Amino acid sequence: MKRLHWLLYPPAWSIAAKISAVLVSVALIPMSFTTYYNLRQSLDSVETGEYRKLELLATSTASRLDQLIIDIKRVVVQVSSDRNVVNFLAASTSSKRSALRPDLQQMLENVFRSNPDFDAVFVMDKQGRTVAASDRKFLGQNYAFREYFRSSIQGKSYISSILVGETTKRPGMFFSQPVRSQEGEIIGVTVVKIKGEGIWAIADALQVGSQSYTFLIDQQGVIISHFNKSLLYHSLVPLPPEILERVVKDRRYALDQIQSLGIPELQVMLRAKHAGHTTYRFPPQEMPRIVGFAPLQEQPWVLGVSQPKENFSEPLKHLIWLHGGSLLIVGGITAIMALLLARRISRPIYALTAAAQALEHDDFDSRIVKLLPRLTKLAHSQDDMGQLVRVFLKMAEQVRVRDQKLKMQVRELHIEIDETKRATNVAEITENEHFLQLQKKIQKLKEQKVTVRETETDYYQRLQTKVQSLKERSLNCEA
Repeated sequence: MKRLHWLLYPPAWSIAAKISAVLVSVALIPMSFTTYYNLRQSLDSVETGEYRKLELLATSTASRLDQLIIDIKRVVVQVSSDRNVVNFLAASTSSKRSALRPDLQQMLENVFRSNPDFDAVFVMDKQGRTVAASDRKFLGQNYAFREYFRSSIQGKSYISSILVGETTKRPGMFFSQPVRSQEGEIIGVTVVKIKGEGIWAIADALQVGSQSYTFLIDQQGVIISHFNKSLLYHSLVPLPPEILERVVKDRRYALDQIQSLGIPELQVMLRAKHAGHTTYRFPPQEMPRIVGFAPLQEQPWVLGVSQPKENFSEPLKHLIWLHGGSLLIVGGITAIMALLLARRISRPIYALTAAAQALEHDDFDSRIVKLLPRLTKLAHSQDDMGQLVRVFLKMAEQVRVRDQKLKMQVRELHIEIDETKRATNVAEITENEHFLQLQKKIQKLKEQKVTVRETETDYYQRLQTKVQSLKERSLNCEA
């Protein structure tokens, strides 16, 4: 308990412990703040860099999709302006169309074979009926209800989302372009459908980790590309009733209902104008994930690159361990150096303390023999500690000499006090009234003559008896 109190009470620490604690604190506290600041800056920089990397990956993939769309648009424009298409749709009789059909059919098949991503190339008249196609399944089908026909027949180019075809039941992306006669009249619509797998292949080709994936959403927030095909045509958040009704009516995804995944954190991706990032959980009980996203320029779509936050935090953990390890190593070296320095500083203090205690307990002469070599060595130092040792040794010698003189004076004083006390006792006895009376009686006795009847021996016995009696009376009186 006392040791615990000693540990928790710094004023009770030894000088070496205090110096070590101060030196370590002075070294580590500023360094800790500096390390924390640098670590925080590094973490922010690495974190920003990781987010930026995901955003750049998303932007790069989005650019590839944009380039694909641009290339397909050029093909559609070329097909819509081809003389075989224009002449065929401008023909006023069926016989003329029959004569032009072989060349048109050959041209459509050549375009279809020019790109493996093409799923179909077909031409519609002003009523939306397919009059020529690379795939005969499309012939005679009426697609007037499709948005790509309604938009192009009004003179606009159109690019659809990834739709599920009514005829083939295959997902694809439709590019349409109005066909104009030489007079500039819209006489039909040309459509090029590319395979949905082609879009998916570009998106899925991006791999940033074993648990990472990319996905693509359209302007409604519906997933149109995902490595998990069971999530296709699901919305990130519930669709508004009017949009849901229009999507179902258009049979855009060949579904009667669009299910929502319920990921409100990803709502920031809807119609995003700039690259960004966010954190989300899907499913909710899973570990959080990071998504970097970027919008396409040619379509109101947004592509996201998702990876687990755990993978994202690996560089951050490495950075934390690096800074923490550096702090521990430097702290350990600093502590060792502080301890050695503290011992070097405290060693003379301990020697001076031991010498002072010996001087205090009047044991300086015997213990100084052990301490003298160390103190003499320290006294040769030219620093402040050497000066202190020299002053102490000089002071100790003066104290020792003074102590010896004091002891001699005390002994002489004791002798003088004893002699004075004996003289005082004798004076007290001789100056006592009874003693004076006794002396007078002895003097009288001496002056008296010895009687004839008493012998000399009897006389002296009687005299001794009286003296003894007077002494006893004197002693009784003093008592």
